[in-house]
Amino acid sequence: MEAVVGQVAWSASPQRGGESRDWKAESLADLWPESSRQWCKGPGAGPIRLRGGLSSGRRRERGPHHLSPASADMLLLKKQTEDISSVYDIRETLGWGAFSEVVLAQERGSAHLMALKCIPKKALRGKEALVENEIAVLRRISHPNIVALEDVHESPSHLYLAVELVTGGELFDCIMERGSYTEKDASHLVGQVLGAVSYLHNLGIVHRDLKPENLLYATPFEDSKIMVSDFGLSKIQAGNMLGTACGTPGYVAPELLEQKPYGKAVDVWAPGVISYILLCGYPPFYDESDPELFSQILRASYEFDSPFWDDISESAKDFIRQLLQRDPQKRFTCQQALQHLWISGDTAFDRDILGSVTEQIQKASRAFNATSFLRHIGKLGQSPEGKGASEQGMARHSLSGLRAGQTPKW
Repeated sequence: MEAVVGQVAWSASPQRGGESRDWKAESLADLWPESSRQWCKGPGAGPIRLRGGLSSGRRRERGPHHLSPASADMLLLKKQTEDISSVYDIRETLGWGAFSEVVLAQERGSAHLMALKCIPKKALRGKEALVENEIAVLRRISHPNIVALEDVHESPSHLYLAVELVTGGELFDCIMERGSYTEKDASHLVGQVLGAVSYLHNLGIVHRDLKPENLLYATPFEDSKIMVSDFGLSKIQAGNMLGTACGTPGYVAPELLEQKPYGKAVDVWAPGVISYILLCGYPPFYDESDPELFSQILRASYEFDSPFWDDISESAKDFIRQLLQRDPQKRFTCQQALQHLWISGDTAFDRDILGSVTEQIQKASRAFNATSFLRHIGKLGQSPEGKGASEQGMARHSLSGLRAGQTPKW
């Protein structure tokens, strides 16, 4: 079983469940540019999206899905180059981080655009194994609903990760801009996510951080497919159960909070939370108090409140109940979820729910922003981190040693 290590920066966003971008022991979040959040999502080799009409162009064909140990090792090979500008035409800077720069790059000899993360090797000291793990996971994946790592280059001074561009924006942002939105639309979205997660599970990969921010539209059009992104916390489960406490509070499964060994079932709980939000605009578990938030999750305590759920089908509610089973042994698998009639059948209502859902999303967002600001102000001056720290950086907890009924210390 894995060692329980790592710290995460989060704040319990009511509609988005908080953040998990500042993991120190489990991902490369510190290498991603905070100033480019309008351009990119997620730690490590996460996806890049552009606002506007830029297209990612062709999608690369990649290696086999099921790998022997020898072929898995081969996937870690990086293309050596003395000068990255001989490979890509660097178009513009998308953002910076403490240790990296992300640029828009065009492959020389083609019109193919991608995002290129440029990481100085000196920034990787002590994190080399994390980089190799993340690259290994991403290189195993080739699925139409998963953002791709397209290439890896290495120069004497830098590591370069070329990432597929997606241009449609985040899940909730796009829903709020639609002309209409129905339960059938939500069912279609969730089905795509579950299909991608089922594919990952068949490869032995657990994502561990599924949430709305990590679900991006491939294009700006209403019929765009959804893309799963951000594999900074993903893990290849080689037979053993996992043990590292990681993820985002609003979407984390009870067994993880209890510090119990866990597996693929955590990737089914999170889509249950996402499905709930997609149908009403607010999360099933939320409280300004972290202990109460965790207590709700540990009890799997939620309601289908009136009037917000009055026009939602019983099939949708049953689907959510199956995914939000407290006991992971009783929880649906991805395949079972895909076979539920709300996904595979015609039980989802076709009634427009856009107005009620967007109203609740906006209310939840305003409530979170106010709470987050007050927490930030309260933290200032209480620790050396407070002086000049970002709001996101202030909300740092440790899941190490967490037990049922407890909350990490500020």
